Amino acid sequence: MALLPILEFPDPRLRTKAQPVERVTSATRKLADDLLDTMYEAPGIGLSATQVDVHQRIVVIDVSATQDAPLVLINPQLSAPESTQEREEGCLSVPSFYEVVPRAERIRVSALDRDGKPFEMQAQDLLAVCIQHECDHLDGKLFVDYLSSLKRDRIRRRLSKLRRQEATAR
Repeated sequence: MALLPILEFPDPRLRTKAQPVERVTSATRKLADDLLDTMYEAPGIGLSATQVDVHQRIVVIDVSATQDAPLVLINPQLSAPESTQEREEGCLSVPSFYEVVPRAERIRVSALDRDGKPFEMQAQDLLAVCIQHECDHLDGKLFVDYLSSLKRDRIRRRLSKLRRQEATAR
Protein backbone atom coordinates (compact mmCIF):
# COMPACT_ATOMS: atom_id res chain seq x y z
CA MET A 1 0.00 0.00 0.00
CA ALA A 2 1.34 3.37 -1.02
CA LEU A 3 -0.41 6.62 -0.27
CA LEU A 4 0.20 9.16 -3.00
CA PRO A 5 0.31 12.95 -2.56
CA ILE A 6 -2.76 14.63 -4.05
CA LEU A 7 -2.19 17.81 -6.07
CA GLU A 8 -4.30 20.79 -5.04
CA PHE A 9 -5.87 23.58 -7.08
CA PRO A 10 -4.44 25.77 -8.61
CA ASP A 11 -1.44 23.48 -9.26
CA PRO A 12 -0.85 23.68 -13.04
CA ARG A 13 -0.14 19.93 -13.25
CA LEU A 14 -3.86 19.37 -12.72
CA ARG A 15 -4.36 20.91 -16.19
CA THR A 16 -2.25 18.24 -17.95
CA LYS A 17 -4.20 16.04 -20.34
CA ALA A 18 -3.68 12.36 -19.49
CA GLN A 19 -2.43 9.92 -22.11
CA PRO A 20 -4.13 6.60 -22.88
CA VAL A 21 -2.74 3.49 -21.22
CA GLU A 22 -1.18 1.47 -24.06
CA ARG A 23 -1.03 -1.81 -22.18
CA VAL A 24 -2.23 -2.82 -18.72
CA THR A 25 0.79 -4.11 -16.80
CA SER A 26 1.60 -4.94 -13.19
CA ALA A 27 2.69 -1.29 -12.80
CA THR A 28 -0.76 -0.18 -14.04
CA ARG A 29 -2.48 -2.47 -11.54
CA LYS A 30 -0.22 -1.23 -8.72
CA LEU A 31 -1.06 2.38 -9.63
CA ALA A 32 -4.79 1.53 -9.55
CA ASP A 33 -4.36 -0.10 -6.13
CA ASP A 34 -2.38 2.89 -4.83
CA LEU A 35 -5.05 5.25 -6.17
CA LEU A 36 -7.72 3.27 -4.31
CA ASP A 37 -5.70 3.29 -1.07
CA THR A 38 -5.12 7.05 -1.42
CA MET A 39 -8.79 7.71 -2.21
CA TYR A 40 -10.03 5.70 0.78
CA GLU A 41 -7.51 7.33 3.13
CA ALA A 42 -8.32 10.89 1.97
CA PRO A 43 -11.35 10.04 2.29
CA GLY A 44 -13.06 10.39 -1.06
CA ILE A 45 -15.27 8.57 -3.54
CA GLY A 46 -13.17 9.09 -6.66
CA LEU A 47 -9.61 9.84 -7.71
CA SER A 48 -7.86 10.19 -11.04
CA ALA A 49 -4.22 9.49 -11.82
CA THR A 50 -3.87 13.12 -12.88
CA GLN A 51 -4.58 14.20 -9.31
CA VAL A 52 -1.45 12.37 -8.13
CA ASP A 53 0.69 13.74 -10.98
CA VAL A 54 0.55 10.58 -13.11
CA HIS A 55 -0.83 11.54 -16.49
CA GLN A 56 -2.38 8.27 -17.58
CA ARG A 57 -6.09 7.74 -18.23
CA ILE A 58 -6.94 5.86 -15.03
CA VAL A 59 -9.64 6.64 -12.48
CA VAL A 60 -10.86 4.81 -9.41
CA ILE A 61 -14.27 5.19 -7.81
CA ASP A 62 -16.23 3.76 -4.92
CA VAL A 63 -19.57 5.37 -4.16
CA SER A 64 -20.70 2.58 -1.81
CA ALA A 65 -21.50 3.50 1.78
CA THR A 66 -19.28 0.67 3.02
CA GLN A 67 -16.32 1.38 0.71
CA ASP A 68 -16.32 -2.17 -0.60
CA ALA A 69 -17.22 -1.69 -4.27
CA PRO A 70 -14.08 -0.35 -5.95
CA LEU A 71 -14.35 0.47 -9.64
CA VAL A 72 -11.25 0.89 -11.80
CA LEU A 73 -11.67 2.58 -15.18
CA ILE A 74 -8.71 2.54 -17.55
CA ASN A 75 -9.06 4.62 -20.74
CA PRO A 76 -12.71 5.43 -19.94
CA GLN A 77 -14.93 6.74 -22.71
CA LEU A 78 -18.30 8.30 -21.95
CA SER A 79 -21.31 8.27 -24.23
CA ALA A 80 -25.10 8.50 -24.34
CA PRO A 81 -25.59 11.27 -21.76
CA GLU A 82 -29.22 11.55 -20.69
CA SER A 83 -31.06 14.22 -18.74
CA THR A 84 -29.33 16.71 -16.52
CA GLN A 85 -28.96 16.84 -12.79
CA GLU A 86 -27.39 19.36 -10.50
CA ARG A 87 -25.54 18.04 -7.49
CA GLU A 88 -23.16 19.49 -5.01
CA GLU A 89 -19.65 18.31 -5.80
CA GLY A 90 -16.42 18.37 -3.91
CA CYS A 91 -12.94 17.35 -4.93
CA LEU A 92 -9.87 16.01 -3.17
CA SER A 93 -7.84 18.54 -5.19
CA VAL A 94 -10.07 21.40 -4.00
CA PRO A 95 -10.38 20.48 -0.32
CA SER A 96 -13.21 21.86 1.82
CA PHE A 97 -15.15 23.42 -1.06
CA TYR A 98 -18.45 22.19 -2.43
CA GLU A 99 -20.48 23.71 -5.26
CA VAL A 100 -23.47 22.69 -7.38
CA VAL A 101 -22.46 21.52 -10.86
CA PRO A 102 -24.69 20.38 -13.75
CA ARG A 103 -23.95 16.88 -15.07
CA ALA A 104 -25.69 14.20 -17.11
CA GLU A 105 -27.93 12.06 -14.93
CA ARG A 106 -27.22 8.86 -16.88
CA ILE A 107 -24.21 7.90 -18.99
CA ARG A 108 -22.70 4.87 -20.69
CA VAL A 109 -19.05 4.07 -19.99
CA SER A 110 -16.66 1.81 -21.84
CA ALA A 111 -13.25 1.14 -20.33
CA LEU A 112 -10.72 -1.47 -19.39
CA ASP A 113 -10.88 -2.95 -15.90
CA ARG A 114 -7.93 -3.42 -13.52
CA ASP A 115 -6.85 -6.51 -15.45
CA GLY A 116 -7.14 -4.88 -18.88
CA LYS A 117 -10.43 -6.53 -19.85
CA PRO A 118 -12.83 -4.30 -21.80
CA PHE A 119 -16.28 -3.69 -20.32
CA GLU A 120 -19.26 -1.39 -20.68
CA MET A 121 -21.69 -0.19 -18.08
CA GLN A 122 -24.54 2.21 -17.53
CA ALA A 123 -24.19 4.65 -14.66
CA GLN A 124 -26.70 7.01 -13.11
CA ASP A 125 -27.12 9.45 -10.29
CA LEU A 126 -24.08 9.76 -7.97
CA LEU A 127 -22.01 7.17 -9.85
CA ALA A 128 -22.61 8.99 -13.15
CA VAL A 129 -21.61 12.30 -11.57
CA CYS A 130 -18.47 10.80 -10.06
CA ILE A 131 -17.39 9.19 -13.34
CA GLN A 132 -17.90 12.46 -15.23
CA HIS A 133 -16.02 14.40 -12.54
CA GLU A 134 -13.03 12.03 -12.60
CA CYS A 135 -12.95 11.84 -16.40
CA ASP A 136 -12.84 15.65 -16.48
CA HIS A 137 -9.59 15.41 -14.48
CA LEU A 138 -8.11 13.24 -17.24
CA ASP A 139 -8.77 16.12 -19.64
CA GLY A 140 -7.24 18.72 -17.32
CA LYS A 141 -10.59 20.06 -16.15
CA LEU A 142 -11.75 20.66 -12.57
CA PHE A 143 -15.24 21.12 -11.17
CA VAL A 144 -14.38 24.75 -10.41
CA ASP A 145 -14.21 25.31 -14.19
CA TYR A 146 -18.01 24.99 -14.22
CA LEU A 147 -18.27 27.92 -11.81
CA SER A 148 -18.15 31.63 -12.51
CA SER A 149 -14.69 33.17 -12.60
CA LEU A 150 -15.64 35.14 -9.49
CA LYS A 151 -16.38 31.95 -7.49
CA ARG A 152 -13.28 30.21 -8.88
CA ASP A 153 -11.04 33.14 -7.89
CA ARG A 154 -12.61 33.25 -4.43
CA ILE A 155 -11.86 29.56 -3.94
CA ARG A 156 -8.28 30.02 -5.18
CA ARG A 157 -7.70 32.90 -2.72
CA ARG A 158 -9.22 31.01 0.22
CA LEU A 159 -7.12 27.90 -0.50
CA SER A 160 -3.97 30.05 -0.72
CA LYS A 161 -4.84 31.66 2.61
CA LEU A 162 -5.46 28.24 4.22
CA ARG A 163 -2.08 26.97 2.95
CA ARG A 164 -0.30 30.04 4.35
CA GLN A 165 -2.00 29.54 7.72
CA GLU A 166 -1.03 25.85 7.76
CA ALA A 167 2.58 26.71 6.89
CA THR A 168 2.71 29.32 9.66
CA ALA A 169 1.28 26.85 12.20
CA ARG A 170 4.08 24.34 11.54
